[in-house]
Amino acid sequence: MSRFLRGLNAIAYSGALLFSAFGFTTAAHAADDWPTKPITIIVPASPGGATDIVSRLLAEKMQEDFGEAVVVENKAGAAGIIGTQQLTRAKPDGYTLIMGNIGPNAINYHMYEDLPYTRDDFAPISMVLSVPNVLVVNKNTEVDSVQGLVDLLHSEPESFAFGSSGLGQSPHLSAELFMLRTDTDAVHVPFKGAGPAATALLGEQFLFMIDNLPSSISHIKSGDFKALAVTSEERIEQLPEVPTLREEGIDMDVTAWFGLLAPEGTPDDRIEKISNSVQKAMQDDSFNEKIKAMGGIDVTDLTTPDSFGKYIDDQIKLWEETIKAANIERS
Repeated sequence: MSRFLRGLNAIAYSGALLFSAFGFTTAAHAADDWPTKPITIIVPASPGGATDIVSRLLAEKMQEDFGEAVVVENKAGAAGIIGTQQLTRAKPDGYTLIMGNIGPNAINYHMYEDLPYTRDDFAPISMVLSVPNVLVVNKNTEVDSVQGLVDLLHSEPESFAFGSSGLGQSPHLSAELFMLRTDTDAVHVPFKGAGPAATALLGEQFLFMIDNLPSSISHIKSGDFKALAVTSEERIEQLPEVPTLREEGIDMDVTAWFGLLAPEGTPDDRIEKISNSVQKAMQDDSFNEKIKAMGGIDVTDLTTPDSFGKYIDDQIKLWEETIKAANIERS
């Protein structure tokens, strides 16, 4: 090979190395800079419910952390299926997330024959909130205790109705389990979210509801709802005078949980960044005070992708057993 050609080869090789190094540096820099545009958190429920409330609280803190807008988008309907399916169609780049919860991401797998998604479609990021449910009736209802409600349901079988935030959601299954444990029955009236369900109970459209605490606590505090019992193992600080169902002789404990998920295939480094942002929010005093006011239970041990993923798998198994015991047929 001539000296001239060798010189050209050397120049080309050096250029290739320089281009490669520049490309690597640019890619690494881009990864470090993520996010560079707004992030969307899908809420598979209507405004006003626990899923919506906690999503907006977290979005505010994530926006402060990342310096990019974090938009909450409500996609209610079909027991959370509509919003959840939307996430599976999103590009797995970390810019579209969902506030998953006990309904669409645990219960639904055993409530529906043909779900348009599977557990494997989601990459767990972090638990955000876990709350007890609360058994409530309208302030004008004649009953003032769990036993009073049970007696009323027994007095006129199948004459009453109960409401919920949607078919297959935690409030629905909690009420079904309550009736199973008390040998009572009532007609289920599902709504598109906790907000509409609470509004219906305010209007006395049904007898009782076992709701997520965050979406009913303001109505309890105002006196519009009477809280008969909470579904947690112990009484909660926000309603210390309200007994647990176990104290009332009913063998059931239920907590509703909410956490961030991304489409499967989302890069691990972005999953980690989002998880770290959630953990940072949980270290903020103002955020914690708001979570505490919602009746939130400490979930700091479930804020990593691995721990949250294992928890979801355990919940899927738990609700499968519950649905079978309640003889609830799949839709």
